[in-house]
Amino acid sequence: MQQALPSRAPASRGGARARTAAGVVMLVASIAYPVIVWLSVGHVSPRWMALLPVALALARAWATPEPLWFVAAAGAALLAAAGAVGGHWAPVQLYPALVNVVLFALFASSLWRGPTVVERVARLHDPALPPAGVAYTRRVTQVWCVFFVVNGSIAAGTALWASHDAWALYNGVISYGAMGLLMAIEWLVRRRVRARFPRAALPAAEVSHA
Repeated sequence: MQQALPSRAPASRGGARARTAAGVVMLVASIAYPVIVWLSVGHVSPRWMALLPVALALARAWATPEPLWFVAAAGAALLAAAGAVGGHWAPVQLYPALVNVVLFALFASSLWRGPTVVERVARLHDPALPPAGVAYTRRVTQVWCVFFVVNGSIAAGTALWASHDAWALYNGVISYGAMGLLMAIEWLVRRRVRARFPRAALPAAEVSHA
């Protein structure tokens, strides 16, 4: 038994490194997804491109412990099947909307069962988060829920009714710009709120890491 223990640690570290690497690749591919799809229009069949969101969702499900990403993988598989059968781009372009649905479900469910997603991130930097900090992170989680509803709705609209160029512009540029703007606004608001409480009253963590 004792001889088997040392061999488990390297395997565990190797698995963690593999998940981290997969997470980085998945993040880069997810950010570049609209550009990849846009460049593929007219050159690659949507039947083949439909495999990309399935691969991304499976990689995220493997790299992230949240079970909702397995639901996303199943949803991506349904979109891929629709794209393969019909040969249309709309199912492939609906993947960003699907991601927003999953993120909304993740953040909204944390409001119900607690702790919230933003609170969990904040506690990584401040385990002794005070009540004022908990209340603040809950409000920020609610704001992100609204953002995912709005962003996901627009993403779905561009996939179903807009041109390929408009879809790529929104999902590849405007959507990320809006997310960055929200992060910047939250950072400014957090600074003002912190000034009204003791220094330890609000989380020192950057909420944007959520």
